[in-house]
Amino acid sequence: MLYAILCYHDENTVCAWSREQDEAVMGRLMGIQQRLAREGRLGPVARLMPTTAATTLRKDRDPPLVVDGPFAETKEQLLGFYLVEVAGLEEALAIARELGEANPGGAHEVRPVGYAHMGDPAKAITS
Repeated sequence: MLYAILCYHDENTVCAWSREQDEAVMGRLMGIQQRLAREGRLGPVARLMPTTAATTLRKDRDPPLVVDGPFAETKEQLLGFYLVEVAGLEEALAIARELGEANPGGAHEVRPVGYAHMGDPAKAITS
């Protein structure tokens, strides 16, 4: 089963890390990614740019409106995600716990994926 592990953290905290702190966290996360890839359980992984680089398309207006930024009223922002192939929720949670140990703070939301394709719609995955 395919799960998304969405990584949330206080963007101000993460952006304030020194280069050394950031490289240390990313190094620990890379170790987990490499293991999952060897096991054939890792799909796409993305680290998102800061929300200051975001643009939002508001579809609840006619015509739709494009605005700078995400404008989410949240303390933690979505900073990245993992797509993992696992047997079920418990296995996805175990990976999320491991990611949490490598990158303390914030939260990891684990959500089953209902539809995905990796660049080729003919090879779509549905649950």
